[in-house]
Amino acid sequence: MKSAIRNYVFLFFGSVLFHLAGTWSLPLIDRDEPRFAEASREMIERADYVVPYFNNQLRLDKPPLAYWAQAASYHIFGENDFAARFPSALVAAFIALSIFAWGVRIGGDKVAWWAAIIFTLSLQTFLHAKAAVADMWLVLFMTTAHWAGYELIENGRTKWWLPFYLSLALGFLAKGPIAWTPLLTVGAIIIYAQDWRLARRFKFSPGILLTLAVVALWGIPALIQTHGEFFAVGIGRHVIGRSFATMEGHGANSLGMCLLLLPFYFVTVFVSFFPWSIKLPWLTKNLWRRRDSIDNYLITGVAIIFVIFSLVRTKLPHYTLPAFPLLALLLARHWSLSAVANRRSLFATIAVTTACLWLAIALAIPPMVARFFPAYQLFQVSRASLQPDMQFASVEFEEPSVVWYFRSRVKGFLTPLNERRATEFMSVSGPRFIVLPTPVAGAVFTNAPQTWKFFTVSGFNIAKGKRVDLTMVLKSE
Repeated sequence: MKSAIRNYVFLFFGSVLFHLAGTWSLPLIDRDEPRFAEASREMIERADYVVPYFNNQLRLDKPPLAYWAQAASYHIFGENDFAARFPSALVAAFIALSIFAWGVRIGGDKVAWWAAIIFTLSLQTFLHAKAAVADMWLVLFMTTAHWAGYELIENGRTKWWLPFYLSLALGFLAKGPIAWTPLLTVGAIIIYAQDWRLARRFKFSPGILLTLAVVALWGIPALIQTHGEFFAVGIGRHVIGRSFATMEGHGANSLGMCLLLLPFYFVTVFVSFFPWSIKLPWLTKNLWRRRDSIDNYLITGVAIIFVIFSLVRTKLPHYTLPAFPLLALLLARHWSLSAVANRRSLFATIAVTTACLWLAIALAIPPMVARFFPAYQLFQVSRASLQPDMQFASVEFEEPSVVWYFRSRVKGFLTPLNERRATEFMSVSGPRFIVLPTPVAGAVFTNAPQTWKFFTVSGFNIAKGKRVDLTMVLKSE
């Protein structure tokens, strides 16, 4: 028992420290990170933990779990980049613990350690465990739901039905209906086995009612407050709309390009699952020749996730991240057995090398690239001149990072303007500033009063993939 506790404690704190490395020195990356971070701050300001807002406008893209976690983090660490990212690092460590505990059940300590390490050191995990977004929460609850489903099917442990449905509910609160994918996994296994006694173990009717009841504790107040808009936007646009059309340019709108991109995730997995993807061809060959019921369960879960996102038109490489815990367990099972048989393995070498590489990147790269984040740099050079009662606006640069950084010192909200209205905004009495492209600032404010201040930075707009030169024109009174 002491040894088991020591393993869990070591894995948890080791994972947290690994994922936190460098999070304090990299500015939030447009557009998703600042949106989540700012929405969580506005939850605190409004004392409204039901409906999220961004820049004083409803943000109905995602359910609230990630915002709640970030708000709690702000109460501990303050409202800063590190605090916004801390929950993802913490949750990634809990995922590693879940994989480890499940791995012990299906293969012993060696499989457990290998699977947890494989997941933790995968490139996509390395990136998203440091990101102020909701993805790691989704991965956690899909993993625990799949684990509970495995215990119900393979071991007949009926008490696992409660964790199964609670995981589905919490997964929905993290990122919506995609969290219910484990239902498809267990359904496919039951249908394939044609053993309807398995279905009774899941208590589908009361279980689904429990899931819906937990979701309704938040969902009903949210629907009432938004007059049903949360469902129309959150489900209608961001679930159904994302499935049948591209969003923010991610994917392909035409049928031909959609068909061409069907293998997208089967190709990008070799990057996302790096360095372990080098073993995927070997694993596929091994599973083709022999597999047991545990393999079939894990393969089914992986396949369903990959197929669903292959059919969805909006595509981003990290969408299949919830399959990685299952893929890590599959690879750990077979690789560890092969290593025992051959008495040699490259696993330790790959793991140590990858961990060192990721840590070096996490600690060295952020300070080097921070100067290329224009909103962050503009905030740093002007922060001494900012006042809480200032009004602020922007022209041709409305990235969420402007809102996140400047609202840490200014209590107002960003007003997007066109070039024509820039002079009108600055002519109004009272302290204010405007952020706009440097060439536009030079053309519009050629005869600005001497008391006005100008701050100029150069950087790279990551969201649009292009260089940007920004100037802030500030009037202190």
